[in-house]
Amino acid sequence: MQKGIIGKKVGMTQIFDEKGNVVPVTVIEAGPCVVVQKKTVENDGYCAVQFGFGDVSNKHVTKPLKGHFDKANVAPKKTLREFRFDDCDAFNVGDLVKADAFAVGDRVDVVGTSKGKGYAGAIKRWNFQRLKESHGSGPVARHAGSLGACSSPSRVFKGMKGAGHLGAERVTVQNLTVAKVDVENNLIAVRGAVPGARGSVVVLSESVKKA
Repeated sequence: MQKGIIGKKVGMTQIFDEKGNVVPVTVIEAGPCVVVQKKTVENDGYCAVQFGFGDVSNKHVTKPLKGHFDKANVAPKKTLREFRFDDCDAFNVGDLVKADAFAVGDRVDVVGTSKGKGYAGAIKRWNFQRLKESHGSGPVARHAGSLGACSSPSRVFKGMKGAGHLGAERVTVQNLTVAKVDVENNLIAVRGAVPGARGSVVVLSESVKKA
């Protein structure tokens, strides 16, 4: 992997390709990101580059983080993410990474935090079937039903599907195509949907499983 950037989800829209077909895209405000730290095999045991995205005032930064940014001589950033590149020597602390790191046609993986749905039932969370809607199904029509066996082992095994918290978890969408890049406005349009609400932080990186 040699490409990566942190961005913010702006929203979805549609564009037209050369043949006049409508293409649904997600617009991402990609960067500019600044290189905050370089990790080397000699010092850290592996090679990686840390990017910072989104300005934040000093009063909202803890003292350890402030020292981290001062050491790199960069302004405090709201979001820090680490990328393991094949060639970390191409980056130096203080370098800017912009949307032009990607080009139209590139395949990317997008990581984001999915929308939180709160406490959800088994039907919404796991696509369970409901009971029939006629002839006295009672107040249990949308319940999960039996989750265990009879008197042996007389308990419900761990990991069984049921009601619970839905969403608000890390989700990766793979092999999306970059449809458009606007370098002046730091915007990247990715074909399809990406996880998260509008304004949430997403991470774009070169696709691992290239189609």
